[in-house]
Amino acid sequence: MKGLEVLSPGPLTTIQDLGRPGLGALGVGVSGAADRASFRLANRLVANPEGAAGLEITLGGLVVRARGPLTVAVTGAACPGTAVNSVVRLPDGAVLRLGEPGSGLRTYLAVRGGIDVPSVLGSRSTDMLSGIGPDPVRAGAFLPVGPPPRSWPQVDAAPRQDIPTTIVLRVVPGPRDDWFTPDGVAVLCERPYTVSADSNRVGLRLRGAALTRSRAGELPTEGMVPGALQVPPSGQPTLLLVDHPVTGGYPVIGVVVTEDVDLAAQVRPGALISFQLR
Repeated sequence: MKGLEVLSPGPLTTIQDLGRPGLGALGVGVSGAADRASFRLANRLVANPEGAAGLEITLGGLVVRARGPLTVAVTGAACPGTAVNSVVRLPDGAVLRLGEPGSGLRTYLAVRGGIDVPSVLGSRSTDMLSGIGPDPVRAGAFLPVGPPPRSWPQVDAAPRQDIPTTIVLRVVPGPRDDWFTPDGVAVLCERPYTVSADSNRVGLRLRGAALTRSRAGELPTEGMVPGALQVPPSGQPTLLLVDHPVTGGYPVIGVVVTEDVDLAAQVRPGALISFQLR
């Protein structure tokens, strides 16, 4: 059986696809790849369906051995050790090592045929908040690869811009911006926020200018989406990512546009984020 033998998972490697949409009423979040554009590109490069399961590697460090000849693609945060955004062919027994990326946080590895582990609620993605899906990848694991698709890769490389060092995210005000003082959105966009060390796939906890409420009390619980900027009583916003809770009671001052949520998923703790009104 073809597959990947995991020699080292690095700080955190998980199996991801495009998640579990449509199960919010059951309390199940979408989850899936945090940087969906990079994930989809990796699959397209090896001619997989865009939702085929692959690996999401956080801060590099993954070391795998090919069991059988494999065709792979690496996208997202560029890691020393392999070509990025291009098709790579691994002969049987070849070892692929991903170093720590110079910029960005998450790297994606797609294998032609997809990672063929059992699905849970229609998805092979690992939800770090609920624990649904496969466990994080461990050293010694064997990850089987499914049958290859009928189509073949059409290009050898798909050049992309590097992940920028200056992160500016576009935000649409609301739906609860009226819960804040009249200058609340202006304060949000005035100065950069620092991404705190306790950030993860659930969300980015931000530190900076406090956003002051104009109302007392709390909202009834509402549905949440990736990109929502929730503001607890401390006034320090949290930018929700793919493993966010399905509902929340803190007011949302604005929502980052979908295209920029992928970029937010590449921001490291300690980096600065600025917001710009859309």
